[in-house]
Amino acid sequence: MDPLDEVFTAMRVENARYARLEATAPWGLSTRRGDDTARFGLMLRGGGWLTLDDGVDGADREPVALTAGDCFVIPHGLPYTLCDDQKSATVNCVDVVRANVGGVVQIGGGGAATTVISGWFNFDPYGARPLLDLLPALLHIRMDQERTHLLQAALQLLAMETAQRGLGSGLVVSRLADIIFVQVVRAYIDTLDPDTGSGWLAALSDRRIGAALHLLHKDVASNWTVEALAAVAGMSRSGFALRFKEKVGESPLEYLTRWRMFRAGHLLRHTDKPLIDIADSVGYESEAAFNKAFKRLTGAAPGAFRRNAKLAATLPGLR
Repeated sequence: MDPLDEVFTAMRVENARYARLEATAPWGLSTRRGDDTARFGLMLRGGGWLTLDDGVDGADREPVALTAGDCFVIPHGLPYTLCDDQKSATVNCVDVVRANVGGVVQIGGGGAATTVISGWFNFDPYGARPLLDLLPALLHIRMDQERTHLLQAALQLLAMETAQRGLGSGLVVSRLADIIFVQVVRAYIDTLDPDTGSGWLAALSDRRIGAALHLLHKDVASNWTVEALAAVAGMSRSGFALRFKEKVGESPLEYLTRWRMFRAGHLLRHTDKPLIDIADSVGYESEAAFNKAFKRLTGAAPGAFRRNAKLAATLPGLR
């Protein structure tokens, strides 16, 4: 299985809400922090300035200029302001949008017109964690970047769906949010330098480390050794181990164990397979060995993890 396919399948968007903002200068919106809620926006016409609140995640943020066609995603739900001019007063987004979720919101002072589709969506928190932990605070995709044609097509569908709402619009927007998020992440990966970049996403683009990662994900149950993975990468054992840790942040076998437990957790949450079958599917010959490894990494035994997941599914607030 392609590593990104596996992650995207696990982190499917659970729900998405949106509003179409028809603004005239001067105008401005501000948001509060949204727990586990990713934000997204598409500038259909006009332009503006996007600023993540300073110091929220320990870094000052410079305002980002947005022009027509630009798309942004704030994966971790950090608060932000969006306005036509950095000196414009802002109103709270919730106060403005609350009564018009899925509809058109009109704000501003009657000047130059701007249209923005803005919204937020929630992921399954367990499935989303591996990727969200690796993404920056802001993904800003300019439509003049290469290889954004599929993203542009999805954004155009979103623009049409919000302009002419019909039966099932909420479902359509949620599915489009899935596609848009995938395409934004792919566009972001294209900006990473596989030679100098670090992190799992950059590692996937690395010709040698990426080859090993793809094979490992394709058959996570195999009895992989560092030597075997190094051979796939066409490197010496020591050279591969060093480069892998530099790129990914952990050793190859630590990564393998962590990913086995992630896949096992997904099966525990979404299937009724017996524990011994799940253990075998992720490379453990005995249920006892699997239980020990799973509890060491997650803090819970597989049976308790499954019970808690089922309880959380019936009582979403517990997640």
